[in-house]
Amino acid sequence: MILQDHMPEALREAAARLLPKMSPVEGSWITVDGAYAAQIAERARLMAERPGEVLCVTEGAEPAVAELVATVRAALVEDPRFSVDGEIVRCPDGRAVRLGPGAGLPELGAILAEDLCLLEKRGEEHVLIAAALCFPAGWTLAEKIGRPLSRIHRPVPPYDDEIARRVQRFFDAARPGRPLWRANLHGYSVPDLFLPQREDEPKTKVQAEPRYLRSERQTVLRLPESEAVLFAIHTTVVRSDQPPAP
Repeated sequence: MILQDHMPEALREAAARLLPKMSPVEGSWITVDGAYAAQIAERARLMAERPGEVLCVTEGAEPAVAELVATVRAALVEDPRFSVDGEIVRCPDGRAVRLGPGAGLPELGAILAEDLCLLEKRGEEHVLIAAALCFPAGWTLAEKIGRPLSRIHRPVPPYDDEIARRVQRFFDAARPGRPLWRANLHGYSVPDLFLPQREDEPKTKVQAEPRYLRSERQTVLRLPESEAVLFAIHTTVVRSDQPPAP
């Protein structure tokens, strides 16, 4: 069981806003908290044991993935919680990860606690072209990869045509170097981080007296050259009776 010691008030406040209300990221979009080391270890396990379920790069998405690696590396250089020396990234938990030529989603998954989804504009919508998705909350990568935003969100009840248009306009307006973020907050009966479910399965979210609260900090950032959009997801899970941080 991997839990944070509190639910940040910023996540609670952001979750109360209406979809797809976004705010500018202040500071780094990369999250390092008390569960960082444990979450990274769980990501390593999933990528080693279930790579076909948590990693996917569609044909033609390789340049965008390479640009994402370069973008993350540039962010790490500016982040005092990490140390970058040539190809070696020293992480907050002391591990060293090589981020050299040919690095891709597995290497990023060994450095960042965020899930990483890359989307590319095709026709009228953005399509999911690559992802490292170790902590899905009620969905599976296999059912979403290669799909446009409107199809990815099926069968989310509140996601109607009007919200779909608003979200697509937001993705269209995303700009390089100006990440934006939002958050959700749901109750669950289980604390599992890896919580995949097919579209035809009942969801495990609960509406009343949940044992756990789970929030996703969702960050959107456009890559300057490929114009692909990164959708990064950092997950926080706490016991529902956990008192707020002092």
